[in-house]
Amino acid sequence: MSYKTPITDADLHAFLDGQLSDARRLQVEAWLKEHPDKLRELNEYQAIDRELHRLLDPIVQEPIPDALRIPPRKRLYKRLSLAASFLLAGVLIGWNSHGLFTTESRLLQVNLSKPAAFAHVVYAAEKRHPVEVGADQEQHLIDWLSKRLKTRIKAPNLAQHGYQLVGGRLLPSTDRMAAQFMYQDKSGTRVTLYVRRINNIKADTMFQFTQDKQLNTFYWIEGTLGYALSGELNKDVLMAMARTSYQQLNLNI
Repeated sequence: MSYKTPITDADLHAFLDGQLSDARRLQVEAWLKEHPDKLRELNEYQAIDRELHRLLDPIVQEPIPDALRIPPRKRLYKRLSLAASFLLAGVLIGWNSHGLFTTESRLLQVNLSKPAAFAHVVYAAEKRHPVEVGADQEQHLIDWLSKRLKTRIKAPNLAQHGYQLVGGRLLPSTDRMAAQFMYQDKSGTRVTLYVRRINNIKADTMFQFTQDKQLNTFYWIEGTLGYALSGELNKDVLMAMARTSYQQLNLNI
């Protein structure tokens, strides 16, 4: 079925929150029947939401003890104190609750870190055809990938870490094209940098980390582009390479 207005991630979030008009809700429901992978993602979000309500609703609904009731003139100061306490608690919970994902964190994993890790596993092990365009045609590679991604991208230089560019390739992603740059050291160990446009996800540039068995991935967003550096390397070594990549990618050259 074709839709006059494409179904976006914003529509899916609004669908979960019950904020769509009846007409748009019906369109989204029909679209989800045609896209079972997206339906599974939404079901996962709903499961997370139900679990949060199960854990937190009993606390929110508890009556306020008399000992905590405050005279009106002191409420403002108490609210400020409570706000500071909740802010600190939120920071601590966010630091320690590695298994609890926000919707945007989940979307980043689905659209960035997971496809990057999968592409690394597929092509880093390839002996004869690891890339489509070799490093001997680096400028052509960058121009070609930039054209296909419809934005200017760059390949960072990781020579200071002992890795040279092998080349790159164009990849399909969840809903658009992506690029992969591959690097290799003298021992033949490879790392890959996955690049794709990211829309409808607001995130800062803080590095995020994920691990699947021996494969580590650092990923981040800068502007409209998402990056994910993957490799079977020590976490600290890969982090240093991610920092170098970030610094070079943000130079106005």
